[in-house]
Amino acid sequence: MRPLPARATPSLAVVVLLSACAAAGPDFVAPAAPAMTRYTTADPTLADAGSAEASQRITAGATVPAAWWHAFESPALDATVDLALADSPTLQAAQATLAQAQEAVNAARGSRYPQIVVNAGAGRGNQSASGSLGVANNSTIGAALSYGVDAFGATARRIEQAQALADYQRAQWRASRLLLASGTVQQAIDLASAIEQTHAVQDIIAADQRNLELVQVSQAAGKSAGLDVLTAESQLASDKALLPPLLQQASAARHALAVLVGSTAADWAAPDFDFVLLALPAELPLTLPSDLVRRRPDIEAAEAQLHATSAGIGIASAQLYPSITLNASWTEAAVGGGLFANSSSVWDVAAGLVAPVFNGGTLRAQRDAAVDAYAAQLGTYRQTVLQAFAQVADALQALSNDAALLDAQRKALDAAQATLDLTQQSYQAGQTSFLQIIEAQRLYQQARLGQVRAKAQRYVDTLQLFVALGGSPPDGSAAGAVP
Repeated sequence: MRPLPARATPSLAVVVLLSACAAAGPDFVAPAAPAMTRYTTADPTLADAGSAEASQRITAGATVPAAWWHAFESPALDATVDLALADSPTLQAAQATLAQAQEAVNAARGSRYPQIVVNAGAGRGNQSASGSLGVANNSTIGAALSYGVDAFGATARRIEQAQALADYQRAQWRASRLLLASGTVQQAIDLASAIEQTHAVQDIIAADQRNLELVQVSQAAGKSAGLDVLTAESQLASDKALLPPLLQQASAARHALAVLVGSTAADWAAPDFDFVLLALPAELPLTLPSDLVRRRPDIEAAEAQLHATSAGIGIASAQLYPSITLNASWTEAAVGGGLFANSSSVWDVAAGLVAPVFNGGTLRAQRDAAVDAYAAQLGTYRQTVLQAFAQVADALQALSNDAALLDAQRKALDAAQATLDLTQQSYQAGQTSFLQIIEAQRLYQQARLGQVRAKAQRYVDTLQLFVALGGSPPDGSAAGAVP
């Protein structure tokens, strides 16, 4: 291949200089982290999150561990979450989508380099030489090079946009991972709640059975009417009807756990979680607002989208300026004999420039639309941050209220149990009616189930605090982690 003529060298120098120009459009700057140090007007670390059963202490500024579910101190739960992170189809889909976005970045980066193609051909046909006509072989081989000079940064901005979209998919993967882990913990809590409520209903049914036996003895002694027996039987049947929905709730939680770990209920059996196997976390971290905006995956996703729209302004702005391309080609043709017998070479070097002159304002409108898209995405980002802070504030307040509710339910249960025992004794002594026993039984039922639900709600709100804080970026060694 013959060297390029000397007169082409200045043109190449100009091209190189133009390619070093600054990219059009604004350079993206991430929104500043908030200066606030609290999520509510009150200091959450001063709130009493204790109860008669268990206390919780909130530490402001502490970071959320990557495997935050270990705080529930349940090996069975840890194993279930690890299995979900390893085999969940949802997380595998998110990982594949992230890999696709990363390859899109690689594809965009390829446009920075010259594009070279090689072409070759061979044929046989009539050839005319020195007035004679004959049949001969002919062949050609050549190469072509094209290079788009990124004089105003359109290519750089496209690469930047592709990288921002890949960052968005990485945040979406993190969100999928967080939701998968939190969903597994949620179903474990739901299962524990259903199991404990089942035990509570069984205790209530046992109390109903004792009432029935009590009134039957009283009737045999001629102290009670047959109506009392029917009332006791009706109460027993009514409370037995509470069991099937709770058994169904437990089955649904087990089946949901099987789906979360990427299996079927026929192939995988969930552990029988209960509140003996699940400890209430005593130490709770509280990420500062300035750190939260860099840790929550939904905020990271909103920032990545903001970055992508910012790059879109640069792409649209670059269209307002000329585009420059450099082309070079070389072709070697041969007729008859060997490959290069009677050959001839043709080469050329060319530079092209296309500049917009008049387009009816289309390009400028596209640039203005990109600016408006950035403003819209900025509003979305701010709203995402506000919602995140509100969720943390809600979780903190809920934990404080949960402790008070659990204490109140415990006192109500103790009082209801004492009232029921005393009423049964009074009925045996003939001092109260059976309707009073039924009322005492109703209060005991409400207090017993209310105490279990309040306990479960405290676990749920503790989980919601971990979720609201965004978990923590995986350290690369955790199951299902993407480097």
